[in-house]
Amino acid sequence: MMKIIINHLRGLPSWLLLLSILGLFSLVSNLLVPLLKWLYAAFLRPRKDLARSYGSWAVVTGATDGIGRAVAFQLACGGGLHLLLVGRNPAKLRQVAADIAAACGGGGGLVKVRTVVIDLAGDAAEGRRRLERAIEGWTSACWSITPARRTPARRTRMKCRRRREHRGHHLGGPYSDTKDGGEGKRCGCEHRSASGTALPSFPFHAIYSATKAYIDQLSKSLNVEYKDKGIDVQCQIPFYVATKMISAKGSSSLLVPSPDQFAAAAVRWIGYESICAPYWPHAVQWFFASLFPDFVLNAWRLHVGIRKRNESIALLDS
Repeated sequence: MMKIIINHLRGLPSWLLLLSILGLFSLVSNLLVPLLKWLYAAFLRPRKDLARSYGSWAVVTGATDGIGRAVAFQLACGGGLHLLLVGRNPAKLRQVAADIAAACGGGGGLVKVRTVVIDLAGDAAEGRRRLERAIEGWTSACWSITPARRTPARRTRMKCRRRREHRGHHLGGPYSDTKDGGEGKRCGCEHRSASGTALPSFPFHAIYSATKAYIDQLSKSLNVEYKDKGIDVQCQIPFYVATKMISAKGSSSLLVPSPDQFAAAAVRWIGYESICAPYWPHAVQWFFASLFPDFVLNAWRLHVGIRKRNESIALLDS
């Protein structure tokens, strides 16, 4: 069989053989190698020892609910890191801190948990000063920045004040956290959560998706700027996660993981690629979405947006 194939190849023109070799090389380098690298990263690669790489403390924003809360548990229980939790609600912060200390510290104080109250959407100046005092003297840390807030169904239904607060929450927060934990503090890593809404167009959620695109670009640029100073900046891209922002029911599935499922994947990727979709079904969705032309995705997202807007209006009217 091999002799037949070899004899057949010998009979082909040299230019055709050259094109075939180039095509095979392109297929391997552009498809097979990236696929093997992704399979290793998604299923086989061990998580980094964050305490050894970046220090024993982690700062987690948005730590009272959803992904932020789940990431805090993963960093403390799975990574053995001490935590500084940042959030708007002092009562919730105290409750989460107590839960983490009980679950991860065994009641013996093995994991230290501190809290700082900051409202990213309001006057955050005093909150930032409290944060600066809390991290004073730190030489390294891992920052997990996951601001999230429920969005209305349409921009025109949002008051001007709400729009300013929404932009401040998603834009001012990540930028302020960068200033507070930047080069002067020699923080080891910054892990940010953007959103899959920033990849295609996202009608009726324009402000939210635009702020997530901002986080994506901010993270990529900061990673290039600070890489040689020992600071790794990573932007993670979640698609739908079963949080209160997505659904009050909070039901999960393969494509819509629970916050705990997503956080387990997210922490495994910290310290590696500068941009990634850590939950593997989301990465598969991202790949297939990239195969479709923009006009197909635009039409689909517009259809979904109109349907969800009508459902929201009907719910409000009832």
